[in-house]
Amino acid sequence: MIRKFVGTVAAALAVLAGLWLMIAPFALGTQPEDADWTNATQSEFFTGLGVAVVGLVGAIAFVLAIREELVLRGLVQPRPRKAEPEPEPEPVPVPAPQTSSAELASLLAPLVEALREDLSTGARPGGGEHRQNGKTSLVGVEENR
Repeated sequence: MIRKFVGTVAAALAVLAGLWLMIAPFALGTQPEDADWTNATQSEFFTGLGVAVVGLVGAIAFVLAIREELVLRGLVQPRPRKAEPEPEPEPVPVPAPQTSSAELASLLAPLVEALREDLSTGARPGGGEHRQNGKTSLVGVEENR
């Protein structure tokens, strides 16, 4: 891992050296102003450009190697790649089960009978009075068990 850091620093220094070679003829005054580039200026500039490009490629390669090492060690979680979302399948309409009115009446008959009995006999707590706020209903009592 240390070798990769050293390589990254060396590549970054190469980028800086290349950039210096590119601007040195202009910064040091060896290239006359408003004149064509001399052979020395062209040589330094394009050599610096080459060194900077090679250093940049090296720095990128070392940074990617460091990242890969960190992923292998489990210190970095790679982001999942954004894939194109798969088209969702069209939902197939499921026909509703056909229940006859006779089946429905037989299912609801016990409920209707219990409600009718409750209303006629006043089987509510409190002797048939309406439930007051703060008193629990049977549903609430059943849920709290």
